[in-house]
Amino acid sequence: MAKKIRVAIAGIGNCASALVQGINYYHANRSDTRLKSDDTLRYNSNRNNAESNTDEKNIEHSRTSSLGLTAYNLGGYDPDDVEFVAAFDVIESKVGKDLSQAIFAEPNNTVFTSSVDNMDVKVQKAEVLDGIGDHYHGKVQISNEAFTDVAQTLKDTHAEILLNYLPVGSRDATKFYAEKCLETGVCFINAIPVFIASSPKWQQAFDSKGIPCAGDDVMSQIGATVLHKTLAKLFVDRGVNIDETYQLNIGGDMDFYNMLDEDRLEDKRISKTSAVAAMAPYDIPMRIGPSDYVSFLKNDKISYIYLRGKYFGNIPVEVDLKLRVVDAYNSAGIMIDAIRGAKVALERGISGSLESVSAYCFKHPPKQMSYNQAKKNFIDFIEGKIEI
Repeated sequence: MAKKIRVAIAGIGNCASALVQGINYYHANRSDTRLKSDDTLRYNSNRNNAESNTDEKNIEHSRTSSLGLTAYNLGGYDPDDVEFVAAFDVIESKVGKDLSQAIFAEPNNTVFTSSVDNMDVKVQKAEVLDGIGDHYHGKVQISNEAFTDVAQTLKDTHAEILLNYLPVGSRDATKFYAEKCLETGVCFINAIPVFIASSPKWQQAFDSKGIPCAGDDVMSQIGATVLHKTLAKLFVDRGVNIDETYQLNIGGDMDFYNMLDEDRLEDKRISKTSAVAAMAPYDIPMRIGPSDYVSFLKNDKISYIYLRGKYFGNIPVEVDLKLRVVDAYNSAGIMIDAIRGAKVALERGISGSLESVSAYCFKHPPKQMSYNQAKKNFIDFIEGKIEI
């Protein structure tokens, strides 16, 4: 029987929907014959034409199977080795439903990519705490069901990893779930901008309990932050002095609607800004963060990125671009990688904050790195070349 990664999810929004649908998509499109464990594309030009043609077909299939992932098989695990065993939310349209139904319940509005069979995982009601902002509260109905005992559910389901997908600004609720992980020995993956994996206090707490954690604030496959971060690093590496830069984001899902509460945005702005600022050895005037809610965009996110600087001879240069993505799916593949990286850490008995997993998969990790360095460290960690 294949090994599984037993995952619980807190917050059944668009990102959870994309993740669950995505895993089903990869399962439906996987090869009849298993791919090599490292899924590396290798091509030997000295082979004869027949062998070369076969290789080209295998390479193309491998690219399709691994689309959006570091590799189809990572650390010995395929995407469909992720098994969801528990789910928590607070709104009426989702609580009490099977996870396969809850991911499609309003106000979720991301695109449909894959049907999902009944998963026999009932969404349970957790404590609300600060999980629902003032604006968001006006859009949804809180479930009347009794609170579940989260710690007991994690124990009963033998969850190994808890994935935090709560709305932005849920500081108290995020800490609540982190504490339940410490109580039950469950690895905590923090997908939102509340500082857990990057906080020395929480790092020490997880390390002392012998539990790994990763985060904070998931960084999309080709999202605004990773693109902005890469452009800033390119400017610096090519000797261009950055005079100023901004990144403005708009979207039409409940995440953006929730962020109309300006007091919930502080950590989000810090997370995104620090990721870009870390790419330069000097201070850059910048403004980065969510800007507005536009309902008809649904789960599409539009980002405007601008950099202005000077190169040789004090000559000015500007980059002004627009990026449009389906927001939830942009992070789902990264989260599959993060889950598998966390499972590797669990198998090796590694505790505390996972620097390589966090630097590659999240905007506000314990240690900021360029994208290339973060990816190298992540792969080295999976291959056992570095410890964390």
